Amino acid sequence: MKLNKTHLQSILELAIEEDTGDGDHSSLACIPKRKQGKSQLLIKEQGIIAGIEIARMVFNIIDPNLQTEIYIADGNKVNKGDIAFLVKGKVRSILQSERLALNFLQRMSGIATQTHLYADKIKDLPTKILDTRKTTPGLRILEKRAVALGGGSNHRMGLYDMIMLKDNHIDFAGGIDKAIRKTLKYLQKEDKHLKIEVEVRNLEEVREVIQTGGVDRIMLDNFDIQDTRKAVELIGGMFETESSGKITLENIRDYAECGVDYISVGALTHQIMSIDMSIKAIDF
Repeated sequence: MKLNKTHLQSILELAIEEDTGDGDHSSLACIPKRKQGKSQLLIKEQGIIAGIEIARMVFNIIDPNLQTEIYIADGNKVNKGDIAFLVKGKVRSILQSERLALNFLQRMSGIATQTHLYADKIKDLPTKILDTRKTTPGLRILEKRAVALGGGSNHRMGLYDMIMLKDNHIDFAGGIDKAIRKTLKYLQKEDKHLKIEVEVRNLEEVREVIQTGGVDRIMLDNFDIQDTRKAVELIGGMFETESSGKITLENIRDYAECGVDYISVGALTHQIMSIDMSIKAIDF
């Protein structure tokens, strides 16, 4: 996923404003204005590193004169004791930057590590792991970037770049057939070219989508393994297939072996543990 630099810049500037207020008084109180120093990122547990480039952007926004030497790039495995980067320059600037940089690094690395665990379970199969919109408000582009660094793929970014007719859309629209037909008319009228995905809750709804047609992907929501296998056979390659709901590390391979094209996992971004790391002074 390509990051929107303007959007990213605004996220980081908001984070800096939130944290700094009218000044880092702890550093202003006891650190001389011109004092120079160095700090390094110390990794404290195994995982996949993500957020290195974001941390560098934080340093540069706070102080363009800070210099960062990166030793381990985003997307690589790290182990306890590894040094991922060194930052040098004004100590006040380093101290003002370090917690923000760590907040992004730890969360993004946790997501990348979690994603890698899922992706590794089916690495020899064609099924792709997808994220969802279950992300931290305002941080979606960063969390989806972390998913990609961990070996997953990105689903739609938001409500605007793909049509997804979920259960509530279908119920409010009056059923699957009406929801699909109304959607096709809307896209034609608005001259929009968006893929259409339809969520189904049972095999009967799978048959309804097949009969209506006009879509690109069918999401099998909360299907068990047996019904997933039956659904894939019914669809027969006419549409892309995606499993969603009740997916765990223990059963993801079983779902992938049913032949679905995609498996979406909300836990990639909303049930993660941050990776332990710290930025430590080394030249003082």
